[in-house]
Amino acid sequence: MRDFAVRYTAAWCTQNPEHVAAFFSATGSLTVNKETPAVGRGAITGLVRSFMTAFPDPVVRMDELRVQGEVVEYRWTPLGTNTGPGGTGRRVRISGFEEWCMGADVLISSSQGHFEAEEYQRQLEEGA
Repeated sequence: MRDFAVRYTAAWCTQNPEHVAAFFSATGSLTVNKETPAVGRGAITGLVRSFMTAFPDPVVRMDELRVQGEVVEYRWTPLGTNTGPGGTGRRVRISGFEEWCMGADVLISSSQGHFEAEEYQRQLEEGA
């Protein structure tokens, strides 16, 4: 699982959203802060692309990985500058985590992502 998480982290730093989506089952889902889930690799690619467009210089760090029964908790910290279209030019560093359920294909079938939205917004306005 650790190798999987290391490769997933590296995929987030590639500026290629398809590389991130490849870690999900074909019908997998990614939900961020209880918003509407992105279901399927195409939708996940679109969600990841929006982040990569807003932050064209992302560096994502894996902070911790916990396996608790059937659930994997992947803790991360991304750092990037919001210089995409309409960006603020501010540097943002925000920690969060994803709770993964893995499928029989050893890919993510469901990911529930969480981060502090208010802190993220503050950093967009004031910088990290």
